[in-house]
Amino acid sequence: MKVRYDDSGVHLFDRRTGLNVLIDEVTVPVRCRSDVPRFVSMALTNACDLRCPFCYAPKHGARLASQEVIAWASELDIGGCLGIGFGGGEPTLYPDFASLCRRVSQDTQLAVSFTTHGHHLTEALAGQLSDAIHFVRVSMDGIGDTYARVRGRPFSQLLQKIAIARKIAPFGINYVVNRDTIVDLDEAAKLAFDLGAFEMLLLPEQSVHGRSGIDDRTWDRLTAWIHRNSMYRLAISDSAPLAALPVADPFGDIDGLMSYAHVDASRRLRTSSFSTVGVSIETSIGAALKELRERIARTQ
Repeated sequence: MKVRYDDSGVHLFDRRTGLNVLIDEVTVPVRCRSDVPRFVSMALTNACDLRCPFCYAPKHGARLASQEVIAWASELDIGGCLGIGFGGGEPTLYPDFASLCRRVSQDTQLAVSFTTHGHHLTEALAGQLSDAIHFVRVSMDGIGDTYARVRGRPFSQLLQKIAIARKIAPFGINYVVNRDTIVDLDEAAKLAFDLGAFEMLLLPEQSVHGRSGIDDRTWDRLTAWIHRNSMYRLAISDSAPLAALPVADPFGDIDGLMSYAHVDASRRLRTSSFSTVGVSIETSIGAALKELRERIARTQ
């Protein structure tokens, strides 16, 4: 079990089971507190063979170097980070993706996860990843014809790929919510948990690439839906307006960089994948975190 010390207290984490224990009665001395986020996502590549209209990922070609990713993961692990999530683009299009995941899993105590559209998952890849991955997130935006219209792939094909994902590690469903996909949310949630999903991550559509994002009426419908469906294990993007939702934040976040940070495929560190403020990682990820904190402080 990994131990993290920060301003919230002592955080115990088991990457095999996902167990989190926060001992918040303990006051951790400032000199002992971790200065890296609990979780860092990394867009390994901008490459993707789907063209989803709401996708926020940059469309120019870019890819992280595997040796840099391994070095950053080691630095984060030593600093007290608990998990790293690979995304994109589509991370399964990254060269030697399985080898990279195995290396990070073997060389660090980090929980390793990835987010995928699923359509490149194969039995062979699942076998290569099964001992290296601790959680898989599969994107499922609508079901049936809605999914096929958004993703350009048959929904039946996705269900086959989810069956493969289940062989790798516990899995969750990522669901972009907008005016088109909210109509399927009841059936999608029931199906996801019937298939064995650990959780469903709701992602209200963001305003990117000229799209307006989730509209007020759809947001109101989503809020009401969440309140009606407390039987499900749900999570929601922290970029959403959360005031009307029953969310919990046991850890807190002083500067926006204690819980989460994102590295894009161009080696820029940001507070989230949607943030327009970022710094280039030139020497170490720790130095970039310090620079980003200073930049954020200057704007407050």
